[in-house]
Amino acid sequence: MLEILAFDVVVIHLVPILEEFHYQQKYILFRADNTPHGSEIVKGCKDFTDHIALGNEEWNPWDADEKNELAASQQRYEANLKMIKYARSHLEQTSLRVQIWGKAAIGLYLWQHIFGGHLEPADVIAQWREGSQNAGKTYFSFLTGPSVVPGYFSVEAEHVVLVLNGREPAKVAYATQWLHYARTLMESRKIRHVAVLLLGNEQCNNAWIQPYLKRNGGFVNLLFVTYDYAFINEEDIFQWPLGVATYRNFPVVEPSWSMLHDPRSYLCNFLGTVYKNSSRETLIEILKQDGLDKLCWIAAREQWQPQETNESFKNYQDALLQSDLTLCPVGINTECYRIYEACSYGSLPVIEDVMTPGDCGNSSVYHSAPLQLLKTMGAPFIFIKNWKELPAILEKEKKMSLQEKIQRRKKLLEWYRNFKAWMRQKFINTLENSFLPNDKG
Repeated sequence: MLEILAFDVVVIHLVPILEEFHYQQKYILFRADNTPHGSEIVKGCKDFTDHIALGNEEWNPWDADEKNELAASQQRYEANLKMIKYARSHLEQTSLRVQIWGKAAIGLYLWQHIFGGHLEPADVIAQWREGSQNAGKTYFSFLTGPSVVPGYFSVEAEHVVLVLNGREPAKVAYATQWLHYARTLMESRKIRHVAVLLLGNEQCNNAWIQPYLKRNGGFVNLLFVTYDYAFINEEDIFQWPLGVATYRNFPVVEPSWSMLHDPRSYLCNFLGTVYKNSSRETLIEILKQDGLDKLCWIAAREQWQPQETNESFKNYQDALLQSDLTLCPVGINTECYRIYEACSYGSLPVIEDVMTPGDCGNSSVYHSAPLQLLKTMGAPFIFIKNWKELPAILEKEKKMSLQEKIQRRKKLLEWYRNFKAWMRQKFINTLENSFLPNDKG
């Protein structure tokens, strides 16, 4: 009797794609007849294994037709194994190993908030923290902490993403040291590709990074940069969200039932610095009219404080959780951490939609600055041009039912979840499209 080998079904994960910011997965299931089958995987497996089992029970050694069919089935199975081995080897050849060097706090937003990755040790003040995960065709490892310094850690991938802070001259000087280190590794052929994720200058004064880009004779293949940088082209320069203030240890927030459904004590909140002769002064004056400040959680300070106390940070989180709206006046730039932090707690951002002084503005790709990335992604925020519009907004807010507010929170939280998922996939796809060899065969 010819022994029937167990059929080993292999599902090869091909290309993740996004449609309306939701993941869909495409698969190919190789069956014994070598024909790709795109219908439901479980059903396909069951039908085939049922066929094998039935054949085993009713096999008749004197029935030539069934004997020939069994031999043919064995041949198809062996051919299928060869195809699977080829596909596996092809995937192994095209997979990437990418090491991310997190030398700016925005790297934590990438890793923990967008990638959903973990770090060991969990202690935020540890000198060395690391994590890893597989995504798409790529194995990512992430390193961060004060002990991650040039030349004193193991470079374990040919492809590197360097997370840098370019907000001010002292930070730029430190960032260039890392770029020179990466260039040395490139010249010695220890790494092949470099991408940079840059916390850009709030006025978009990022000219210092341009000579390092490959398009300008440098070695950096890709640049992901915050704010409405005019050189964004969606080819090798991409806009990246500012995200939450991870440098203040703003956490990954998991939505809860009460966050969605409980009534909130305040119509709005604003906790922040009020600069002299700014629109923030106008905002505070308008809130004091007609007692609107009594309906909102307002805590203004005259000087910016880089670090939170435990008490001030708890107050800030409570204000987001207990307010239906979060007021987001412009600072040095229109985009601020407050926007993303409000989204985390289901508090709808009310954004002052005006350009700030500097070199930020419309690019050759986008024409909706400021906040072109968020607008392009359909952010369900309230955009206003002047804080004089606020009283009418708050009057409307008073008349909204709890059920209407619950639906709005759900929509906001769902949008933010999809936004992070979309940014994650765009990041992965951009790296793979740039770093993987083009297979035109």
